[in-house]
Amino acid sequence: MFSFLKSKKQSLQPDYGDSREFVRQTTEFILKDQEGIRLDDVQVTKSGQAIVVLDVSQDVDANSAEALRTRMVEEIEKITAITKATVVMTGQATAPATQSKPLQQPTTDKVPNVKDIIAVSSGKGGVGKSTVAINLALAIAATGKKVGLLDADIYGPSQPRLAGVKDKKTTQDENGRIIPVEAHGLKIMSMGFLVDEEAPMIWRGPMVQSALLQMIRDVVWDGLDVLVIDLPPGTGDIHLTLAQRVPLSGGVVVSTPQDIALIDARKGLELFRKVAVPVLGIIENMSYFVCPECGHREDIFGHGGAAADAARLGVPFLGEIPLHARIRELSDAGNPVVVADPSSPQAKSFSVIATNVMAGLDKAQRPAPSIRIED
Repeated sequence: MFSFLKSKKQSLQPDYGDSREFVRQTTEFILKDQEGIRLDDVQVTKSGQAIVVLDVSQDVDANSAEALRTRMVEEIEKITAITKATVVMTGQATAPATQSKPLQQPTTDKVPNVKDIIAVSSGKGGVGKSTVAINLALAIAATGKKVGLLDADIYGPSQPRLAGVKDKKTTQDENGRIIPVEAHGLKIMSMGFLVDEEAPMIWRGPMVQSALLQMIRDVVWDGLDVLVIDLPPGTGDIHLTLAQRVPLSGGVVVSTPQDIALIDARKGLELFRKVAVPVLGIIENMSYFVCPECGHREDIFGHGGAAADAARLGVPFLGEIPLHARIRELSDAGNPVVVADPSSPQAKSFSVIATNVMAGLDKAQRPAPSIRIED
C-alpha cells in the first residue's frame, strides 16, 4: 500500500545520499528475520520521498506481506529527511484461504466501485494520446457520467500537468487506500502525484506492473461509471498486465494520419484483439490544420489515414481532431479545451468521439442474440 499522509519538516540541506543509505539500512533491518522477501531497490527523491521495492516470494501469504508493508512505511517515515514512504511489492504472495482481500486480485475480479474501464492506447509516442485521453474523459463526464482518469505511464506521467494539478499530492483514507486527486470533475490517479515531476523512475518491469496494479485496485474510485486509462506508448509490459489482470471494457487507439504512425497504431489494435479486449475504434488526432487568419485548410500530416485503416481492419472510426494551437495552449495551462471552451469546434470534436465511444461500449456489452430451434 502506498503511504502519503506523513508531513514533517526537512533539514535545510539534507544529504539525499545519506538518506538513501538510512532507508536501505532500515529496510534491511526489518527484513533480517523475514524469509521470502528481499530488498530490490531504494530511491529517495529531492523532496524526501522514499520508494522501496521488495521482491516477494509466492510462499509469503498476503496478510504477512501487508503487515510488513505497513510496518516498513512507519519506520522509514521516522527518518528525519523522509517526508513520505512508498513500499512496492513485486511478485505474488500466496493469499491464505481465510483472507478476504488478497494482495493481488485475480483477473476476473472487477475493480472496486468502477463499472466500465476504457484503455486509450497508441503504438507510437508523440501522437497526442494523453491530450486525447483527458479530453475524452471530460467529454464523457459532460454527459452526466462519473468519470475517473488513470495515468498508466509510470515513466512519463503527464496527466497531472494536463489537468492543472501537478503540485497536488494524494492522501489516504482510514483504511489506507489512496484518495485520488480531483480536477475538472474527474478523479485522477498518476505516478506524477507520488514523485517529483523531474525524478526519473528507474524501475524494471515487475516493479512497474506491481505499482500500476496498486494504483488501480488500492484507490478510492467511489462509484465511477467509467475509468479512462491513459496507456504509455507501445505494446509492452504495462499493456499486457492491464489486459490480463484488469477487466477492460474496451480499447481505443489514437493515431495521426501518416503511415509511420498508423503502422504502430495497428500493433496496439492487434494487441487488444489478441487479449480479447473489445476494440471500440480508432481516433485520428492532428487530422488537419485550418489557418485562423484566412481559413485555408492544410493536411499537414495527410488526412484520412486512420479512417481508411479502420475500414480496412473492420473497426469503428470514432472521429477526427484538428491540429489547433488552442488545444495545445489550454493543455499546457492545465485547462483542457473541453472544459475551457466547450462550444469550440475542437471541444465538439471530442464530444462526438465520446458519444461514439459510449455507443461502442454499449454495443460491446450487449448480449449476442440466442438461437432457439424448436421441434
